[in-house]
Amino acid sequence: MTDLAANTKARADGYAHGISFREALIVWLRVAVLSFGGPAGQIAVMHRILVEEKRWISEGRFLHALNYCMLLPGPEAQQLATYIGWLLHRTAGGLVAGGLFILPGIFAIMALSYIYAAFGNVGFVEALFFGLKAAVLAIVIEAVVRVGRRALRSRIMIAIAALAFVAIFFFAVPFPLIIIAAGVIGYIGARLGRPEFAAVGHGGGKDAAVIDSMLGEAIPEHVKPNTARALRVTAIWLALWLIPVAALVIGLGPNNVFSQIAIFFSKMALVTFGGAYAVLAYVAQQAADYYHWVSPREMLDGLGMAETTPGPLIMVVQFVGFMASFRDAGGLPPMLAATLGGLLATWVTFTPCFLWIFAGAPYIETMRGNKALAGALSAITAAVVGVILNLSIWFALHTLFRQTFEVRSFGLAFDAPVLTSVDVAALVLSIAAATAIFRFKLGMLVVLAASCVAGVLLRLTGLI
Repeated sequence: MTDLAANTKARADGYAHGISFREALIVWLRVAVLSFGGPAGQIAVMHRILVEEKRWISEGRFLHALNYCMLLPGPEAQQLATYIGWLLHRTAGGLVAGGLFILPGIFAIMALSYIYAAFGNVGFVEALFFGLKAAVLAIVIEAVVRVGRRALRSRIMIAIAALAFVAIFFFAVPFPLIIIAAGVIGYIGARLGRPEFAAVGHGGGKDAAVIDSMLGEAIPEHVKPNTARALRVTAIWLALWLIPVAALVIGLGPNNVFSQIAIFFSKMALVTFGGAYAVLAYVAQQAADYYHWVSPREMLDGLGMAETTPGPLIMVVQFVGFMASFRDAGGLPPMLAATLGGLLATWVTFTPCFLWIFAGAPYIETMRGNKALAGALSAITAAVVGVILNLSIWFALHTLFRQTFEVRSFGLAFDAPVLTSVDVAALVLSIAAATAIFRFKLGMLVVLAASCVAGVLLRLTGLI
């Protein structure tokens, strides 16, 4: 029986579209275990399963929901899953879809963090992560190219990207200010009718072919805006998010590591526009350079974990919280403190994602065709290219060179490499990984696995 035929059965569960909650649960589990490859790969998986295979949601509504999620802070792929789950099965559907999207990553990152904290200095583990770093560097460079091709369609967009890079890399301008400035420029440009600020399309094919799905373009009753419901939902999710933060700050003090984790990642949840790699640039520099929770090389290791496990790349925050609490346990057993710190970072990062969807999604139709907001998003996407370029160079410095030095003069604030400290093995492995990705178009998991094997072989031969 086909999916369409199966859903003509009696609708005893009360859902007009005929998709049972149990059936959706199985599909969201499938999406969860296939959610590798960063946001682009995760969105592609959802599109293939939900639009093309199941035909549960039309092409037009899928892309419109994606545009809405791109306007929000946080991981757009996880929020897209939450939105579609909620669209189909209300709050319970959104919780299941969004929760399952991150659950495999929570378990995988936690297990890898235990291994890393306990055995990170063992030669075999070091060799694995040596290989991962080289592959991660190539993957981040590929992200710069991929996003750049889509976003930098005019000289104005190239200029925005260049200014964003200079601001964050050479002058350490805060990431949120760059995003806000880009959004204002894009908003004004679109209001003035400049064609350079037209919306950036999201690939997925069949842009003009709206599938006559069971949902089609109709607005389900529970999605229609309701001010009282929006206020109630906002109050509930703000409480779930901020009451634990307030309790930690009041109970333990603002300088306690758990309080710092709660505050920092809560702030991050408010400003993380522009996709995972842009967010990681902000997190990496704050966690490594300001809080000193992890070293730059450990941040690369954490990103390698997030790259090789299902779920959003921003799950690396769990590793950061884990290591921060492991090193500052405050009288608790280090592994217990680390577990709590990792889960706390995950909670304050993802709880706001549900707030944005459950409170804001009913108003999505009012945003349809809003050219000014589309212009803001286009400019933000261009700025993100510069931010990701900053991330790739930051990664390269700490992957390819054993030593760096700080430049702090004339308003400049950046790290420069000690050229004589170049790591030849890391350089060769990074070039090989980049060649595999750009020249031979090999998949991310293949390149990551091959790089790990290469790292072990280099260790066995005594070259690292």
